[in-house]
Amino acid sequence: MNLTELGWSNFFQQQLNPDDLEFLPARVFRQDTNQYHLLSEQGKLIGVLPGKFRQEALSKADLPTVGDWLVVSPIDGDEPDRVQIEKLLDRKTKFSRKEAGEVHDEQVVASNIDTVFIVSALDRDFNLHRIERYLLLSWTSGALPVLVLNKSDVCKNIDKKVRDLEVIAMGSPIHVMSAKDHSGLDPLRQYVTPGSTCAFLGSSGVGKSTIINELLGYEKFDTGEVRSGDSRGRHTTTFREMVEATGGGMIIDTPGMREIQLWADNVSLSHSFQDIESLAASCKFSDCKHNTEPGCSITKAVSSGDLEPERLERYFKLAKELEHFARQQSAAAKTGKTGKKQQYKRFSKLPDNRPNKRG
Repeated sequence: MNLTELGWSNFFQQQLNPDDLEFLPARVFRQDTNQYHLLSEQGKLIGVLPGKFRQEALSKADLPTVGDWLVVSPIDGDEPDRVQIEKLLDRKTKFSRKEAGEVHDEQVVASNIDTVFIVSALDRDFNLHRIERYLLLSWTSGALPVLVLNKSDVCKNIDKKVRDLEVIAMGSPIHVMSAKDHSGLDPLRQYVTPGSTCAFLGSSGVGKSTIINELLGYEKFDTGEVRSGDSRGRHTTTFREMVEATGGGMIIDTPGMREIQLWADNVSLSHSFQDIESLAASCKFSDCKHNTEPGCSITKAVSSGDLEPERLERYFKLAKELEHFARQQSAAAKTGKTGKKQQYKRFSKLPDNRPNKRG
């Protein structure tokens, strides 16, 4: 493969300085404990991260992840495919969420992606609130969000669910399909083009791996049946991996995410709720709380039926969550060097982030 087929562009080329030219660009397609699997013009390589690289990282988000472009150098020894990671290039886009738990840290799910396929099933697991959160993170990522509604073969009210989704999609493309019946796949192929990178996101059991296998043209990822009781599936995909489609283009499969903790800002919230933000701008008072104030355009829209109360409630809930997130970020930024040492001490103990003795 050449670099262009892997997704290389001028954005990454311009980041190389004269000293980097003696090294080799490579892209992460999978991460294992203490090593990274890379694709390059020389084929597949195994990347090792020096200890110094880890020590300088302020968080796990500063370490390589699937989709990242790196600059690597050979390591003397009996393994010619083993290289040392010298530099992590700036990301063009990244899909991030807050790491689970109390720690305020960013988890980069996938990077340098052009299209984010948000896959939902048209069964009992269909959840507008969850899709809304995916959309919020997708707009923050810088990639194009595309909504994929799978399992049309088991749904009798598709039109209604599409109409409900259109309210929150804010113009994002919506595609209805059935991976089981091999129908509706062609519209997705237009996004998977040579040099492009697409990432599939969604809960377990929505059919991500099945769809990807169809687009790839071969059975790459394991698939599994969902539970009949609640339409939920088990994690057939347990790690992130990037693979090449038969006709060109890179596809990233990710494990199902049941918990979607936000890593976003108010700009993304405004994008997700353009209808509500537009109404708020026309309220009589600039500091309107959209409750009992006279001249409130939002309460008027709710009373007239032009705005669903549930959507307004979700807007307030997400806005409150983002306010809390902003306070956490501010507190984390004030930790300074002490915080850096504490963070390094914390994630350097994890198996996939343990400093390598080679470094």
